[in-house]
Amino acid sequence: MIIPVILAGGSGTRLWPLSRRLYPKQMLKLTNNRTMLQNTLLRINGVKDMAPPMVICNEKHRLIVAEQLKGIGVLPSAIFLEPVGRNTAPAVAVASLKAASIDPGALIMILPADHLINDVAKFHQAIGAGADYAAAGSLITFGVIPDKPETGYGYIRKGAPAPVSEGNGGGGDGAGFYIDEFVEKPDLETARGYLASGDYCWNSGMFMFAAGAVMAEMKRFAPEIVNACEAAFQKGRADGDAFRLDEAEFGACPSDSIDYAVMERTGRGVMIPFEAGWDDLGSWAAIWAVGEKDGDENVISGDVLVSDVDHSLIFSSQRLVAGVGLSRQVVVETSDAVLVASMEKAQAVKHIVDHLKESGRREAVRHPWIYLPWGRAEIVDPNDELYVRKLMISPKRRIAFSGHGHGNLSWIFIAGGGWLSIDDEKREVGPPDMLCIDADADVCLENPYSTDLIVLEVIRKAAPDADHLTQGGEPR
Repeated sequence: MIIPVILAGGSGTRLWPLSRRLYPKQMLKLTNNRTMLQNTLLRINGVKDMAPPMVICNEKHRLIVAEQLKGIGVLPSAIFLEPVGRNTAPAVAVASLKAASIDPGALIMILPADHLINDVAKFHQAIGAGADYAAAGSLITFGVIPDKPETGYGYIRKGAPAPVSEGNGGGGDGAGFYIDEFVEKPDLETARGYLASGDYCWNSGMFMFAAGAVMAEMKRFAPEIVNACEAAFQKGRADGDAFRLDEAEFGACPSDSIDYAVMERTGRGVMIPFEAGWDDLGSWAAIWAVGEKDGDENVISGDVLVSDVDHSLIFSSQRLVAGVGLSRQVVVETSDAVLVASMEKAQAVKHIVDHLKESGRREAVRHPWIYLPWGRAEIVDPNDELYVRKLMISPKRRIAFSGHGHGNLSWIFIAGGGWLSIDDEKREVGPPDMLCIDADADVCLENPYSTDLIVLEVIRKAAPDADHLTQGGEPR
C-alpha cells in the first residue's frame, strides 16, 4: 500500500496578488480548470496500490481544502490541521505516525500540493521505481533531470547506481542512485556546470519511504521533532472530518525540512531521477513559461485587451485590463490590488509582500472574500457607517444564526433562490426581494438548488470584525 501525503500547508507569496496567506498558490487554478491541489490528487489516479490520501494543511485552509477535495470526489483517509507551520519534517512525522496505525508496512509518498507535472505516465513510472526501493528500506527522493541552468532550485548530486534488494524481487542495478550530496540554490555559472556534468538533478521536494523506516531515521537524527509530533498527535482531537493537532505541542516543535533533518544525513537515501515536465511554478515568470501563449507569446487570462504587446502575462480577475506597447511584463489584477512588474524582476514580488506585512496591510494576508462553511463572503465596502458584504451560499448549504447583534441588518437578494425562515415564518426568497432582519431573530437561509444563492448584506451603524466574520450571516 502507498499512502499519498499531500503537503498543502504552504503560504506562497511569490504569486501575489493572486496568492495570499489565507488563499495560497495550491488553492488556485493556474494551469487548467482545476486547482493545483486538485491536480496533485488527480495525477496519482491509476497508480498501483495507491490508497486514499492524507492531506496536511494549515487550520485556516480547512474549509477550502475540504471543498476542493469534494469537488473532485476525493475522500481522504485523514486531514491534519496544523495550528502553525513547522516545515516538512514535522508533517512527515505526523503522516508516518498515522500511516503506521493504518498499516505498519505502508509506504508513504510525500507530494507538495503546488507542483506541475505534464507527463503523468513518466511520473507513474518513477513512482513504481521508488516503491521498489522504499519497500526494501531505502528513503527515496525524486530528482528532476534538469533541462536548463536553473538558479531557483536546490540540486542533488547522484552517486553510484543503487542496487535493488533481492528481498524486493530484484537484484542488480535499478533506476536509482545513491545520494552523494544535497546542494543549495547555485549561482548561474555553477548551475551551468551542474547541467553540463549530467551528475545533478533538481530537488523536487517529493519523497517516498516506509513509515517505519523514516521514523527510525527521524528518531536517530531529529528526536525532538518526533517527540513533539507524538505529543501533538496524542493530545490532538478529531474535529468533524479533520484531526486538529495540539497547538501547544506542535507549536513547540522545531521547524525543519525533511531534507535537512533526515535526507542529508541518512545513509539509506536513494534518488530516482525522472523527466516529466516538472515545475514548481514559483514565480509569475514560471507561470508565463508553461502557459498557453497567443501569436505574440502572451499568456492572457480574463477580460484582457492588448495592442502591441508581446512576451507578457496579463491576468484579469474582475475588471477589464488593457495593455498597450508592453514587452516582457507581468500584470495581475484582483479586486483589491494590481501587480505590474517586469518579467525579469517577477521574483522580487516577495519584497512587496514583506513590506505589506510590515505595514499591517490586509492585502498581504487575505483577499476581500473568505471561505465559510456555507460558501463564501466578499467584503464590498467596510466603513464606520456601513459594512457591506456579498454572501454566496453554495448549493445544498445554509446559513443559520440566532440574533445578529446589530442595530440594522438588511439582505438584498440578487441571484439564485432559496428558503428563508425567520422565527416561525418560512418563505421562498429570490430577486428582487429585500428585507430587514431584527437583531434578536432566529434566522435560517437555505439554498436547495444547484446554483449559488447570492445576497447583498448591509449592516448599518455597526461594523463587525472583518477578519473573523463572526457576525452578519455566519453560522454560530
